[in-house]
Amino acid sequence: MEYPVRSLPELLSFLDGQIEPRIVMDANYRIVAANKAYAQEFARDHPVEGRYCYEVSHHFDVPCDQAGESCPLRLSQASGRVQRVLHLHYTSRGEEHVDVETTPLRDEHGKVAYFVETMRVVKQASSRPAAEGLVGRSAAFNAMLAQVMRVAPTWANVLLLGETGTGKELLAQLIHEAGPCPAGPFVTVDCSGLTETLFESELFGYEKGAFTGAAHRKIGLIEAADGGTLFLDEVGDIPLPIQVKLLRLLENGTFRRVGGVETMRSEFRLICATHRDIEAMTRDERFRSDLFHRISTFPVFVPSLSERNDDIPLLADSFLKRVAGERDLHMTAEALAALKSRHYAGNIRELRNVIERATILTDGEMIEPEHFTASAFARQDAPAQAAKTGKSAFVVEKPISLAELERRYVRWVAERLPNDRSAQAAALELGRRTFYRKLKSSGD
Repeated sequence: MEYPVRSLPELLSFLDGQIEPRIVMDANYRIVAANKAYAQEFARDHPVEGRYCYEVSHHFDVPCDQAGESCPLRLSQASGRVQRVLHLHYTSRGEEHVDVETTPLRDEHGKVAYFVETMRVVKQASSRPAAEGLVGRSAAFNAMLAQVMRVAPTWANVLLLGETGTGKELLAQLIHEAGPCPAGPFVTVDCSGLTETLFESELFGYEKGAFTGAAHRKIGLIEAADGGTLFLDEVGDIPLPIQVKLLRLLENGTFRRVGGVETMRSEFRLICATHRDIEAMTRDERFRSDLFHRISTFPVFVPSLSERNDDIPLLADSFLKRVAGERDLHMTAEALAALKSRHYAGNIRELRNVIERATILTDGEMIEPEHFTASAFARQDAPAQAAKTGKSAFVVEKPISLAELERRYVRWVAERLPNDRSAQAAALELGRRTFYRKLKSSGD
């Protein structure tokens, strides 16, 4: 965006007409002007003119680039171009995620005279304990959030990649809410565990009489997502024949209900997610390459909990607020240390389960480390369980079919991690529905 550079009063008058918070700075980080929106959002009752931007935004004594962060002002000075960075800034409500965009202003001679910073608070994520939604403040979380906030306002197809339980559906909801159609529907399709026939009828809908039992017309999820966002969770599980029809839909926006002849149209934002190595599946021809390129316009890698270990206390506090109900529960320092030292195969979903079980086991007001070991980490006893059963390794005595090998291995994992279906599914890197289906077919 170009700004007129004639005089500061004229510039401030122009900025005051802008809805988003903006400040004007010189090359030495000093704020020379701020619009009303900035004063209301970031410096209520505290004049900012003459103060340093890092003092107001970060409560730092030195510029943020000297405090280990990326500084958009310094980057803009070096490049002479617009720069954008996601930071944690102090607002009137406390510390929040803020998308910062810095634009150099040139005078009539083409020399950079000032810099304008535009601040956009990320309402859909919290850097503090929250009763709902995404929370985090680690470097890995912030890097992911920066990518998400860049793509959210566009119509680009987004592919969320990451392990099971990392919060991909919450991210999809964030993209929807921060996107161009937030008032439209957000429709989730769980692609795992559905047969080809059921998947087609769920996705595209069907006409009355299309098959036995089709007593009336059914609107499909694609049709229901018109004007909003369609989220395909575990997209790597879509059967190959359905991939062809989905590709046709994405190419021209049209489809037909099962048993129908009328061509329907649906316009929606597409977000997909998978825990699988979908590029490897494409190379092995288990996933269509043309569909892969359609859905992966903007891939976002969602970090595992081990990659954002510093967020565990924040997540733990948030989950405690969500599951404790009316009880005023707290965690000891030792309990928090125990949580940070664990490995979570199920990632954030497993951490929440751990904390919820601990609240059930706690009689007083303080959660101690022993409230975790009693049940939440029962899979640590797997070696003892193996000793009891006499089986410490998965062994196949003679050649068997691939299907039988899978059934035996599923049963073996279930025995190694007794009474914890979440851990069993996570160990096999399967969605819950897919795992239950395979477990049932294995005879367990």
